[in-house]
Amino acid sequence: MTLAQWAQLDEDVSGELVDGVLEDEEMPSVMHELIVGWLIAAFRVWLVGRGGLVGGSEAKLAVRPGRGRKADVFVYLPGRSLPSRHATLLDVPPSIVVEIISPTPRDARRDRVEKVDDYAAFGVLFYWLLDPDLRTLEIWGLDEQGRYVRALGGASGTLSQVPGCAGLELDLDALWAEIDALPEP
Repeated sequence: MTLAQWAQLDEDVSGELVDGVLEDEEMPSVMHELIVGWLIAAFRVWLVGRGGLVGGSEAKLAVRPGRGRKADVFVYLPGRSLPSRHATLLDVPPSIVVEIISPTPRDARRDRVEKVDDYAAFGVLFYWLLDPDLRTLEIWGLDEQGRYVRALGGASGTLSQVPGCAGLELDLDALWAEIDALPEP
């Protein structure tokens, strides 16, 4: 399958494109979707009046030939090129891609190992990994050699020096409190 064919799939056909093959993607939990919504809201409030764009899970990113990914959250920072409004395949790299780490080893490996090279090759400036089980947020920045280096990490408190996002504050304690308010299984 090509990237163009993947982009034209019916919306109820899920999966990411890996070397021309459609691969199953994780089934998000309520906690996962709470985090996605929380991040989108934080970015949206910060972006108002600045420009830029924030979006969620179903956008298809053309990371390289034969490979397409769906980030949990993507952000185009102010002043960066934006995709067209009717694009079904994003070929303009976002400034930030966020992945919420899932508890299954297969999905965690995909986010921590496989997607790193794809997003770096695509030119995503910052790769965020939010792990709700470890209660950590890691922010990786793309260096001149096209590799990610750790730019910031946090587990509690308010992150106020977010790389590339002057003025954005992320209250991790508030996020963990929202997660804790969800009923246990």
